[in-house]
Amino acid sequence: MRAVELNGFGGPEVMEWTETVDPEVRPGEVLIEVIAAGVNRADVMQRRGFYPPPADASSVPGLECSGTIVALGDGVRDWRVGDRVCALLAGGGYAERVAVPATQVLPIPEGLDPVAAAGLPEVAVTVWSNLVMTAGLRSGELVLIHGGGGGIGTCAIQVAKRLGARVAVTAGSDEKLAKCAELGADLLINYKTQDFVAEVAAFDGADVILDNMGAKYLERNVEALAAHGRLVVIGMQGGVSGTLNLAALLGKWGTVHATNVRNRPRAGAGSKAELVAAVREQLWPMVAAGEVVPVISAELPVTEAGRAHELLDSPETFGKVVLRIRD
Repeated sequence: MRAVELNGFGGPEVMEWTETVDPEVRPGEVLIEVIAAGVNRADVMQRRGFYPPPADASSVPGLECSGTIVALGDGVRDWRVGDRVCALLAGGGYAERVAVPATQVLPIPEGLDPVAAAGLPEVAVTVWSNLVMTAGLRSGELVLIHGGGGGIGTCAIQVAKRLGARVAVTAGSDEKLAKCAELGADLLINYKTQDFVAEVAAFDGADVILDNMGAKYLERNVEALAAHGRLVVIGMQGGVSGTLNLAALLGKWGTVHATNVRNRPRAGAGSKAELVAAVREQLWPMVAAGEVVPVISAELPVTEAGRAHELLDSPETFGKVVLRIRD
């Protein structure tokens, strides 16, 4: 098969669409002929050498894909050859075929474009596991979503609104904020011209904060929390080492969680299988009903993977970037 291989670490030029070995389908796995793959910040970090895949995962980038099942490993009973699916991966999405545990596979809802579906699994699992399973977001609470114009942000806005929460978002332009409002965001904060701490203070703070910045926002996020607030850190775009004001956190009875999806075990408590099962049971009906939709900013052929990575940092990009592997 062909796949995007990394010829070292560095800029987009280290990615090459080339011949490579076919994946081995192990017991409990399915083989997917890939239609499209979602592009995520983690792929960029892997390309730069900062986020290696788990030991048992493919070295090919790509944490989510859509496609058709073409083979079943021993013991798989819930899927059939020919099923149209999308999947959460530990790696391997930028390829013509990928093997994945059957417990990390989701059906593509009827009527949803399979290319758009490629941009759902990673963000859906990230959003649901952090907003609901970790932070326990409830109806009537205020959630602050940093990076509201990104793939995770656009999904998180929709999910939070379906749960009955009030949604505050940060973004770097008024144009992106206007699009966040169209998805349901209530409080729009331009982080270049406004102080998010002051903005949420008018509502007695945020009950939940979903943060992709890490160190840069750590101290201010704690300041922005409401009493009993929950801060969930899911990214490190603003650095890895920050100052945590424990006195401020204690004074608010607050909690700080730091999570990721890629390095979770395949099975057991807190596993990818558990997260995907929860998403299929509770979030997927919202997707099937059209209440939560993938927001796709750009669709490029896989041979332009380098350009796709560059688009993640473009101010014009709103939502997901997707690589098309085949028609």
